Amino acid sequence: MNKNLELGNKGEAFALHLLTSKGFKILERNWRFRKDEVDIIATDDQFLVIVEVKTRSTSYFGEPYTAVTKKKQGFLIRAANAYIEKHDIDLECRFDIISIVFAKDKPYVDHIEDAFYPE
Repeated sequence: MNKNLELGNKGEAFALHLLTSKGFKILERNWRFRKDEVDIIATDDQFLVIVEVKTRSTSYFGEPYTAVTKKKQGFLIRAANAYIEKHDIDLECRFDIISIVFAKDKPYVDHIEDAFYPE
């Protein structure tokens, strides 16, 4: 398996564990709408939470969350709208980023709630 794919899968598994330990209910993992993909869709007490997980082995080139560009945000917003319509969701939607750096297999995690807003 590709090393980047392995690292990404490890990060997503870690993010799932983090979210469930915080009391989130996981609804979907790697949910696809056309060519767009949402890493994790979850709920907490108030929100439908769309989560993008970014994982790196180093922060040498910047923190992982910086890879969630405006273009990527647009893809996530489009996919979230499709999910909400398909499942007739009546919750406010929030976009989070979980940024993980595995340095020597030790995770450094930044869970950014309300990381961006639809424009």
